[in-house]
Amino acid sequence: MVLTPGPNMIYLVSRSVTQGRRAGLVSLCGVVTGFLVYLVAVNSGLSVVFLAVPELYTAVRLAGAGYLAWLAWKALGPGGVSVFAPQELAGDPPRRLFAMGLVTNLLNPKIAVMYLSLIPQFVDLRAGHVLLQGFVLGGIQIAVSVAVNLAIVLAAGAVAAFLARRPRWMRVQRYVTGSALGGLAVALALDGSRPASAV
Repeated sequence: MVLTPGPNMIYLVSRSVTQGRRAGLVSLCGVVTGFLVYLVAVNSGLSVVFLAVPELYTAVRLAGAGYLAWLAWKALGPGGVSVFAPQELAGDPPRRLFAMGLVTNLLNPKIAVMYLSLIPQFVDLRAGHVLLQGFVLGGIQIAVSVAVNLAIVLAAGAVAAFLARRPRWMRVQRYVTGSALGGLAVALALDGSRPASAV
């Protein structure tokens, strides 16, 4: 699941390529904070809030879909470039890098749904400490995510150099990534499921 391309991965790669590994690591800290926010929220009853106010869930879902659509347009639209293409961008300060990583993660309500649908399957009610089990299991998911995304941040420069020597591969990568993001945006926007179905 972590290896599936998504906005977090694309954001981390783009920052690592354009500003270096340190910027990628700061951005990763923001993404991880987003995971922690969702983990705490879900274990504290976010599903109840989404259930009581379905409009809130819909608003977050549509915001996430809009963000994915914007990323897809950046890749596929006129003048679109691959996330691995070296670009001359003004370097963002660490605070902005962190905030952008956090927002990228928070605008994906599917993370909350994933926690709601996946983690409870592994909670053993007979063992007690259900809340603690939820945090431990969520912590494992976050650890796996950190490991994979850290490897991506560290390897982004090498991958960019590899693709830069192969323009056709760079073009293919751009269209595949943009199409995947566009498909995710459409699927998220059209998804009529409610948070309750994930419980």
